[in-house]
Amino acid sequence: MLEPRFDFNVTARVSNESLMEAISDRQPQALNEFYSRHSSRLKSVIGNVVHEEGEADDVLQEILIQIWRDARRYSPKAGKMLGWVVTLARRRAIDRLRRRQAYCRAKERYQTHVDEQPQSKPQPHAFDEISRADLRRFLHRRLKELPAYQREAIELAFFTGMSHREIANATHAPLGTVKTRLELGLQKLTQSLAPVRHKIW
Repeated sequence: MLEPRFDFNVTARVSNESLMEAISDRQPQALNEFYSRHSSRLKSVIGNVVHEEGEADDVLQEILIQIWRDARRYSPKAGKMLGWVVTLARRRAIDRLRRRQAYCRAKERYQTHVDEQPQSKPQPHAFDEISRADLRRFLHRRLKELPAYQREAIELAFFTGMSHREIANATHAPLGTVKTRLELGLQKLTQSLAPVRHKIW
């Protein structure tokens, strides 16, 4: 077993660079010492970006894992160790903030879609409600009969409000393929609605 590069009982005399070397050598005590020294500062950097303590704790945990995994990538020639770590922390925090903002935008778009549904309009007569319920069930059955890729494209476009490009990204399909799936699926739905069209218009 290799001897430690430095004595953890005299940590005040251990430099940050030596600490990083010990982490590179997979010495858990070194990571513990790193946490003791720098966790407060890193959490402050992260908190200034995400503004939520729970998320700041999560990001700090991710940073510790990344440092343990990637310590060998650090080189003193690139600058001081603490500067390198602070940069990692800030980038991680920004990534977390962007994911949260993307989730909020998706949630708002869904809520807008719900608000625009017929329920927000004046209540129809009971007979019309029954007719619409029957129509929804009819449409649901026809959707299930479509090929899986066409059904998926239609549901993402009309039920979640995704653009063609967003659907392409979500399904890992070329943009042209997504447009073709939508076109073919809508054609089949239109044909299947022909027998009940008088109930819609």
